[in-house]
This record gives sequence, C-alpha cells and structure tokens, in this order.
Amino acid sequence: MEVIAFVGPSGTGKSHRALVVAHENNAQCIIDDGILIHNNRIVAGFSAKREESRLKAVRRAIFQDPVQVKSVQDQLRKINPERIMILGTSENMVRKIAKALEIPAPARFIHIEDVASARDIEKAQYARLKEGKHIIPVPTMELKPHFKGYLIDPIKSIWRRKRVHKKGAEEDFEKSVIRPVFSYYGKLTFSDNVIMALIKNSFKKVQGIAGGSDIKIKKSNKGTNALLLNMDVSVYYGRPVKDIMGELNKAIRNEIEYITGMSVERLSIVVKDIKDAKA
Repeated sequence: MEVIAFVGPSGTGKSHRALVVAHENNAQCIIDDGILIHNNRIVAGFSAKREESRLKAVRRAIFQDPVQVKSVQDQLRKINPERIMILGTSENMVRKIAKALEIPAPARFIHIEDVASARDIEKAQYARLKEGKHIIPVPTMELKPHFKGYLIDPIKSIWRRKRVHKKGAEEDFEKSVIRPVFSYYGKLTFSDNVIMALIKNSFKKVQGIAGGSDIKIKKSNKGTNALLLNMDVSVYYGRPVKDIMGELNKAIRNEIEYITGMSVERLSIVVKDIKDAKA
C-alpha cells in the first residue's frame, strides 16, 4: 500500500479538492478528518466535524480513539487499496495519522498551493471562518445518515467539477457542505428567545396563519445539534389547513436552519383555532 499526503492549513480547500486530487493520483481511498472514504462512501471512522469542541475534533482527526483506529484498519485490510490519500494540516500531522493506523509513512506530499491559486485559497478560508462552512468529500445523500441533526444544505452544498478525459468522457465529483457544532472561534449558542423570534417570523411568511402560542423549545438529547419544537397555531378560514401546515413546517425549518445552522429534529404543530378571514 502506498500513502500520499494532501497537506494545507485548515480551511484552505483540501476537502473541496480531495476527490479530484485523489482521482488524478489514482488513490482508491481518502482519509479526511477521522473518516475513511471509498467509492464516494464513508466506510469507517468517526468524523471530527461531529465533535463539540476543537480539542476533541483534533484528537478525532489524528486517530486517538482505539475503536476508531480498528474500524479503519479493518476496512483497509478488506479493501486492500494500492494507494490511499491522507489529508492533513501539516506533513507532521499526516505522518502521525499513518503511524496511528500502522500503515506506511507518506511516500509523497502534495500541498494545497500545488493545486489551488491564492485566490481560491482565500475564498475557501472566507467560507470556513466567516460562514462556518466545512466540506466533506462525499455526496449529500451518503452524508445525511452520519450527520443527523446537523445542517446539510442539499442545494447549495453540492459542487461538481467535470473533468474531460482523453476518451471524452465526463466524471462528476460531488461534495457536501455542513456547519458542525464546534467553531474555531469558540462555542456558539442561541437563546430560546432567538429561536422564538425566528419561529414568529416564520408565521408572517405563511398565508393563512393568524398567530401562534404555547411555543416550547427543547434541545435534542441524542447529542446532535438539533431542536424539538412544539406549538399551537391559529389559522384563518379559507385555505386548506393541510396546505397551510405544509408551508409553515417548511418555513420554520428553513428559517432556523439558515440563520443558526441548527436543524429541526421534530416539529409538532397543533391547530387550536380557526378565525374569520382578514377583512
């Protein structure tokens, strides 16, 4: 097994380019932030992006958990790739990962500056630091089971780069963007008052909603960055209630997920009253 390293500071676009770089270098597997990726699937490991602090994320990324290490080692033995690519923030970090997994040391290093312009790197850093966006090089549908309760935007998050081969065929490289719990600026929390204001703002966006009451907000106990919401609403007579509830459900989820980066695990809406239509 040959190991190559893809190196660059955090947030410079390594994960964004990982699939293309791996393809160009005939690497069958990718190790990125604690997970093993093969054939566009997460096959082993535990993503550092699911951790709630930067310290835990770093430990996860360099494989300090024996259970995590064993899961990746077992899959590597099963897949038996000729070449794998490890992503890291430094050459030393990649060497530590290889040592922890008991695989050969990197035979070659590719730096982010070798494949991305200064402008591209600057844009990637802006997306990380200012917008909180982290990329994982697997399709969104594959990612969702592993990141339940995290914000994954299936429209904005899918970036494709088409590469024309000698035979004229095209290949898509699909990636996903998430906003994880931890932040390099520290832990970010939202008070119930903020969530309440976002919910009430959603009421204004749906035709037929007269108002809401008895709004209850609770954090999921499953360790995910998700909310459990319960509320009563009043509707105006005239529109089908089913249509109104469908639009309100979507409006609330979009409002909270877009503004806070949290997701809505459960949303319970009870129609308590039907009022006469507005004059």
